[in-house]
Amino acid sequence: MMLSNTPILGAIIAGGRASRFGSDKAAALLDGTPLIEHAARILAPWTAETVVVGRAWPGMITVADRPKRALGPLGGLAGALHHARVRGIARVLTIGCDMPSVPAELIERLLASGASYCADAPILGVWPSSLADVLEAHLAGGGSGSVRRWAEAQGILPTRAATPLPNINTPGDLATL
Repeated sequence: MMLSNTPILGAIIAGGRASRFGSDKAAALLDGTPLIEHAARILAPWTAETVVVGRAWPGMITVADRPKRALGPLGGLAGALHHARVRGIARVLTIGCDMPSVPAELIERLLASGASYCADAPILGVWPSSLADVLEAHLAGGGSGSVRRWAEAQGILPTRAATPLPNINTPGDLATL
């Protein structure tokens, strides 16, 4: 389903503490499958390779947050962009480990834009790996941890989801699904 012949790296951002969830959110089960596996399934049709950023997961390549741990989703994004750039991959499609469902049409629109993030869930996005050093310098210099603010500062525009996206932050969110 890739929209071009250019490989895209899939990156599951999974380094958070899950403090609101109270346990390992990535391993939490939805319909008998860990949330992180749902995210991997969503990325698979669109990407040449998928990595997990910020934690280890069996059977998947692990990428570290950059420039250090505990910088939130932007640290995960920086790790993914660095990994892609080193491998010669021009774009990264990111998703949070707590996003078990994303409409294919939204991913198609994100990919068609070249670089964009979901206005409703900013960690879902398509990012040029050429921004790896810019993001790492931003974080190393103590810049804002907001994905949305950083993206807007880079001229990356939001794409709206046509319907609300499920996002699991608490056990209640998971139970609702």
